[in-house]
Amino acid sequence: MAGALAVVLLCENSRIPFDDPNTHLELTMVHEVMVLDHSGPDLAFIQYAAALKLWLWSSVLAGLLVPAGATAWPASLTTTLGVFALAGCIGVVESTMARVRLLRVPHLLAAALTLSAVAAILVVR
Repeated sequence: MAGALAVVLLCENSRIPFDDPNTHLELTMVHEVMVLDHSGPDLAFIQYAAALKLWLWSSVLAGLLVPAGATAWPASLTTTLGVFALAGCIGVVESTMARVRLLRVPHLLAAALTLSAVAAILVVR
C-alpha cells in the first residue's frame, strides 16, 4: 500500500519521474502556461497550493509508514519527521531517476492501483 501511495504521491505532484518541469514537451507546456500567466500574489498562491498538496500527500504516506501513538504531541512529531524523511527520499528519487515516458505513466499507475487492491484484500482478510 505504501509503494502504491508513493507512486501516486510522485505522480499527483508532478515530480521528476513523471513530469520534468525543465522541458516543454508533451503536457508540460499546458501546466507551465497556467503558471506563467500569473504573477505576484496569484503566483504565490499557486506555488503555495502545490507545496501544500505535496505536504498533505507526504503526511498521509508518513502516517501510513510510521504509525503514531495515542497522544497528540508524539504523533505530530513523528508525522513531521516522516514528512521530512519522505522529502529526502523524493530528492533522491528525483536525482537518480530519469523521466518516465508519457506512454508508460498509465501502466505505472495501473500497477500502483493493482498493488493497492492487493493490499486492501490482504488487510480485509
